[in-house]
Amino acid sequence: MAEEKNENMSWYVVRAVSGKENKVKDYIEKEIAYQGLEEFVAQVLVPTEKVIQVRQGKKINKERVYFPGYIMILADLKGEVPHVIKGVNGVIGFLGETKGGDPIPMRESEVNRMLGKVDELSVQESQVNIPYVVGETIKVIDGPFNGFNGTIENINEEKRKLEVMVKIFGRKTPLELSYMQVEKV
Repeated sequence: MAEEKNENMSWYVVRAVSGKENKVKDYIEKEIAYQGLEEFVAQVLVPTEKVIQVRQGKKINKERVYFPGYIMILADLKGEVPHVIKGVNGVIGFLGETKGGDPIPMRESEVNRMLGKVDELSVQESQVNIPYVVGETIKVIDGPFNGFNGTIENINEEKRKLEVMVKIFGRKTPLELSYMQVEKV
């Protein structure tokens, strides 16, 4: 994609088949290149966020699409450009376009908010939101107490730790565990 932005370019939102955003982005980029329209499309962006998932006790960093079903495009929608984009496999259409009308560009404030959010998401240390509440029963899935069930007594958000009361040999024992070491029962 051409990185130099001409002053007629605006950000548009393209609706795409949900779950296929990255594929559709590739298709759009290939089609624009094939048609020789790079000067009209500067950037195709799928906003994503980094999330941590736990699978079989292992932490996995994944990128998740932040706005499922939407792709941002910085383009000058002249002549054939909107038709080429709409004709791409997996593209449903432009967001905000009226029947037979032109696609409506995003407002500067929306663009800044979305791009700011994208930057913020890529910069911020992937935080896992707190999926637990005090009093909830959990199962330890990592560490020496793997397999034990316990009750959450306290949640320390800053350290991202849980204080869990576990019954070991009939006696209640407090443990400090990270969010990644437990799962809901």
